[in-house]
Amino acid sequence: MRRLFISHAISAAALLALGALSASAADNAAVQEKAAVCSGCHGENGISQTENIPSLAGQPDQYIQWQLVFFRAGSRKNEQMQPIAAEITNEDIRSLGAYFAAMTPPKGPEDNDPDLSKKGQQAAAGRRCASCHTDSFAGTKAVARLAGQREEYLVKALNDYKTSQRVGGAGAAMADVAYSMSEEEIAAIAHYVAHLQ
Repeated sequence: MRRLFISHAISAAALLALGALSASAADNAAVQEKAAVCSGCHGENGISQTENIPSLAGQPDQYIQWQLVFFRAGSRKNEQMQPIAAEITNEDIRSLGAYFAAMTPPKGPEDNDPDLSKKGQQAAAGRRCASCHTDSFAGTKAVARLAGQREEYLVKALNDYKTSQRVGGAGAAMADVAYSMSEEEIAAIAHYVAHLQ
């Protein structure tokens, strides 16, 4: 009798595990389907090949979630993102955050201007960028990963913060930092972090 009970218990556990696996596979397929819409602009495997479009691969989970919430609420404006974000649920937001965070982040290209990177490193240190974005510029929690991001996108983002065109989340802190940056500092910092490996 005891053996029969153990046998049934093992069978039930196996069935539950198989059910969880198939549900997980279905969830994964649903996330991949949602993420496929993102790859049209943000690139295969979350690595953008399009000017002024950021890579999402390796961005912190919470950062992606909050940006999607800001787009959906309209506090962060973008003509392409607003209609997409309007159609996603809270569960989609959580799933997409985890999905892109788990991807391998882009590596910065070979640095073709190390002198500019050195100026950018000095400017970033002076602006205390690492105090939020971490020493490796990999981001954390709701703070963006900058290392390896597209250089022209970083220039655009800093200029958008500087002119208060970009709001939401850490908008106030970023606007405060970017407001007094010169165009030369913006270009140097963007070059430096974009080329980090």
